[in-house]
Amino acid sequence: MWGDATLPEGKVTFVVGDDEERLEKVSKNLLCIRSVFFRTMFGIGMKERDAAEITVRNTDLATFTALVRYLLTDQLDLGEGEGGRAQRALDLRQLAQMYQVPRLELLCAQALQESVGPASAVPLLEAAHAMGDGRLLAQCRRYVADNAAEVRASGGVEQLRDLGVAKGLLGDALDQVAELKGA
Repeated sequence: MWGDATLPEGKVTFVVGDDEERLEKVSKNLLCIRSVFFRTMFGIGMKERDAAEITVRNTDLATFTALVRYLLTDQLDLGEGEGGRAQRALDLRQLAQMYQVPRLELLCAQALQESVGPASAVPLLEAAHAMGDGRLLAQCRRYVADNAAEVRASGGVEQLRDLGVAKGLLGDALDQVAELKGA
């Protein structure tokens, strides 16, 4: 931050989501150093440079706060609840993509891979399919195949909403049956 006259001075308040919750007094110059998106937003000639408030749509306060906290402290905070951690990692990963923070995106991807379990495998499988994340998709498919009884007992099958994912899982199951018959 030293000697860079292009960095904005001051703080900004973010008004987040449909409920217009507030994240108060965030340092603009720190955001600019950590994110190309914010560097552009608060750049010379942009109206946001001198704005005291910025409206942020399409997210919730907790997820946006996790993004800002990461930018300011380099600490990833996905919350405490195990089921909520996977959803927060998904949401935060999307924000990391949007706000051009590749390291945070990778940390969220790692957290998602570590959170695959009986109850989360199917929702994560669908999310991976929707995002085009081949690595997470393959991991979830393998987990479902290897732990089918636990996934079914956890209610994972009932959570399935995407017909394309359902067809893929059915194909995996048929492949396993064919392998068993051949063995």
